[in-house]
Amino acid sequence: MPELPEVETIKLQLERKIKGKKIKKVEVKLAKMVRGVSVAEFKKVVQGVKISNIRRRAKLLIINLATGWSLVIHLKITGQLIFMKTLKHENIKTFTHLIYYFSDRSCLLHNDMRQFGYVKLVKTKDLEKFFAKEKFGPEPLASHFTLKKFKEILAKKPRAKIKPLLMDQTFIAGIGNIYAQEACFYAKVLPTRKAGTLTEKEISRLYRGIRTILPTAIEYRGSFPKLRVYGRQGAKCYRCESIIKKTRLAGRGTCYCPTCQK
Repeated sequence: MPELPEVETIKLQLERKIKGKKIKKVEVKLAKMVRGVSVAEFKKVVQGVKISNIRRRAKLLIINLATGWSLVIHLKITGQLIFMKTLKHENIKTFTHLIYYFSDRSCLLHNDMRQFGYVKLVKTKDLEKFFAKEKFGPEPLASHFTLKKFKEILAKKPRAKIKPLLMDQTFIAGIGNIYAQEACFYAKVLPTRKAGTLTEKEISRLYRGIRTILPTAIEYRGSFPKLRVYGRQGAKCYRCESIIKKTRLAGRGTCYCPTCQK
């Protein structure tokens, strides 16, 4: 599933490609991808409207429309947004479920092989209410997400294991399986540790890891080239040369160094 750096990368790319364009027509090939309204209602709101801005909240992409509506898109596991200057028939796949045609003949394809993703229509003025209803936690790269704030929210979940807690979108928004593992490795903390057992030094390292790893991943456009632990089971640890192990934690594969991480 795309995590914060991947979604932020898509947001930045869409800003360059589609901001300011007018949506001439929308083709909906799979109705269930549109949530909350009928396809007819969706088309009525979206067609003929200019895109005013592109945003991100947690793992969601938000396309603000000039009419006061917003498209809220969740790519889930296999979702893709593909911009095409000119659409060719071979570009339309069996898993292309929505096509946004722009007035300059370019288009945006919404692909989703496993069909877990969606698009919702939300009044732009109601977005904060929508986010509150979804119970999203703070953005980890926001200026108000300070070390003090991190300590405060950790203190509310002392019995929670730290790696699943980092992935909890109500705790912090945007971190998933990859970057939770990387943050734990950075902090030299076992993913199975309970939040209440972390020392001040470990909390500070974990916070610093989050604030370092995520921007670096964004810099590399979401394709993080410096993975230290994720997917490296059986390989040598970059720090101590112990063999990286893998376990399952809260249903997710989790890699860790049994020597470096305590």
